[in-house]
Amino acid sequence: MTSDPEQHAAEAPLDGAPQTAPDPEPADALPAEATVADAAAPRGKSLWREYAEAIVVAMVLAFAIRIFVVQAFKIPSGSMIPTLLIGDHILVSKLSYGIQWPGDCRLKAALPPIGCATTRHLVAFGPPQRGDVIVFRYPEDEEKDFIKRIIGLPGDTVQVRNKTVLINGEALADQPYTQRVDPGMIDGTINPRDNFGPVTVPEQSYFVMGDNRDQSLDSRFWGYVREDKIRGRALRIYWSWSGQGAWQDWVRWDRIGKAIR
Repeated sequence: MTSDPEQHAAEAPLDGAPQTAPDPEPADALPAEATVADAAAPRGKSLWREYAEAIVVAMVLAFAIRIFVVQAFKIPSGSMIPTLLIGDHILVSKLSYGIQWPGDCRLKAALPPIGCATTRHLVAFGPPQRGDVIVFRYPEDEEKDFIKRIIGLPGDTVQVRNKTVLINGEALADQPYTQRVDPGMIDGTINPRDNFGPVTVPEQSYFVMGDNRDQSLDSRFWGYVREDKIRGRALRIYWSWSGQGAWQDWVRWDRIGKAIR
């Protein structure tokens, strides 16, 4: 049988190049519809993972800032009047005395999920000074935080005589930032509020008092604050809420941004 020349001419390449066979389709190739659907699935999973990672990173950063840089507190009582009022919201610096590192930590069923009983300084910037307003773990219940003013430093002799605070035998000039609202005088054998001491402050400890001298539960009643129990130094009021009187007066605008001295 003879082949048709015109059939061979029709099958020859137009440009004279050698003819190549098309690439065979892989045996496990998926249909186009299946490929598109399969490619779309990981995108949804990746989006959820990105959200989760962003949330975890934000929580870690917030936790780190709270421990190492600054922490917010609300004033619930009047023991620091007139310096701090009930409803003041304050910022406390964790860097005032050095770079902190928490110790004696344990997990707890609350936020934050980790509680630490002590603090030490990796790098010390300087010890607390007399007059500093500090936040610390309350010695009789370390789940609570107290705020008071440092009155006595390590080695100081502290005494209260008829409401007058004496440091190493000399009267403390505390009139600009304190108040005494009760004109009555209590004997020291009954209550240490108005007559106390003298005592010597131990090493690495501080004697603290509230600025509202007649209405403050402080070192006169429960002793000293150890240095490793100090959380930080109060810096500034960032919000102040009264909630009393006319609604226009609920926010104490004049206190917002005020430095704590």
